[in-house]
Amino acid sequence: MKIEQIYTGCLAQGAYYIESMGEVAIIDPLREAGPYLKKARENQATIKYIFETHFHADFISGHLDLAQKTGARIVYGPGAETTYEKYEAKDGEEFRVGALTIRVLHTPGHTPESTTYLLLDEHGRERAIFSGDTLFIGDVGRPDLAQKKGSLTKEDLAGWLYDSLRNKIMPLPDEVVVYPAHGAGSACGKNMSSETWDTLGNQKKSNYALRADMTREEFIAEVTDGLQPPPQYFAKNAKINKTGYESLDEVMKRGAQPLSPHAFEMAANAEGAIMLDVRPQGEFVKGFVPNSIFIGLDGTFAPWVGALITDLQQPILIIAPKGQEAETVMRLARVGYDNTIGYLEGGFEAWLAAGMEVDSIPSIDAIEFARRYNSQPDMKMLDVRKPGEWSAEHIDGAQHFALDFINGNMAEINRDTEYYLHCRSGYRSTIAGSILKSRGFDKLINVDAMFDEITAAGLPVTDVICSSKAKA
Repeated sequence: MKIEQIYTGCLAQGAYYIESMGEVAIIDPLREAGPYLKKARENQATIKYIFETHFHADFISGHLDLAQKTGARIVYGPGAETTYEKYEAKDGEEFRVGALTIRVLHTPGHTPESTTYLLLDEHGRERAIFSGDTLFIGDVGRPDLAQKKGSLTKEDLAGWLYDSLRNKIMPLPDEVVVYPAHGAGSACGKNMSSETWDTLGNQKKSNYALRADMTREEFIAEVTDGLQPPPQYFAKNAKINKTGYESLDEVMKRGAQPLSPHAFEMAANAEGAIMLDVRPQGEFVKGFVPNSIFIGLDGTFAPWVGALITDLQQPILIIAPKGQEAETVMRLARVGYDNTIGYLEGGFEAWLAAGMEVDSIPSIDAIEFARRYNSQPDMKMLDVRKPGEWSAEHIDGAQHFALDFINGNMAEINRDTEYYLHCRSGYRSTIAGSILKSRGFDKLINVDAMFDEITAAGLPVTDVICSSKAKA
């Protein structure tokens, strides 16, 4: 028996390769089929089943391409309606993979069709669960991401989730290993652990949602409390996973087209394409193609693309480090952005060599930021961190301007005003600066520093939570 977790950090996503006696099951595959095909080929094994725990919202699953390339059967749990061929399993139904058995546990709550797969070894012992977004390490799936039907509410789904956990998962032996679909960094839960697997017994002790004395009403209240709006692309990805998508081979062929600097510029003008610069942030701020947008591959690339580029069909042109062009096309396709139409051949260096126009954003460190703060009483600062980060602590006088909502909040700021942008590390402020710059905001200074460095430099901070308690 072989169980391998294939974890993709930028999506905080776990797919699973299960093999026994030359037969393989894949659970929740990413869009690219290559890694799974390679493993099976190296082990002289055949992929028999592709199990999906639910309709994923945060990435495009690879079930269709993988099934087309292998002939494997796509399996969903009860209630999963698709426009393509798949097998809809019944609650309790079992599938054989070599000497192993995979049993279907319908666990609605995160979504109505959410299903956990219980693995039994060759002796019939319960060894592991592949819980999808039903149970995470330290958390459970948020109940507001389902494709809505009728009057179904997040409270209804949270109630179903309580029942699923208590009736289907918690009665399993403590030694059963929990393999979830996501870890820390995913927006599919609120407070996931950085650990990517654990025993069920440990989770019963440490996971707030599995407290033995928790009532259904308490569970619903806790699970639904404090949910931030999901990224705009989630509903679109879930729909694509239900209805199907273009072959990734075609997406890669179209996107990996080299363009000279002049052809690149002409394509941007003719196609109305976004020019997406994915280089490291330190390189971007020093010089970039005018009107290009920065979202660096070194950060949480795919989630920020999904949050900020609102049209999945938007034509995209890529400015990438040499050798990373195809990787960029792939990582865009993982979250449904299939309309990449080419990349700048030779990278930004080729743009410079061609004598093309260049733009930049001034960047300062924490010490210089503190010096200017103390000498400019009317300094305007934009803190682009998330609401929770802002509430915990922020610089006195800063304006909260969360990157997540930048497209809808630009009316709050003035193009004639000079702004200092900062976040926790400089990555998000660089993204925000590039977007604002492309929209005609020219008076921008990026603070390229960790937030701890900023506070250590002596800038005064306000703790909103503590201040609110003190006033109360």
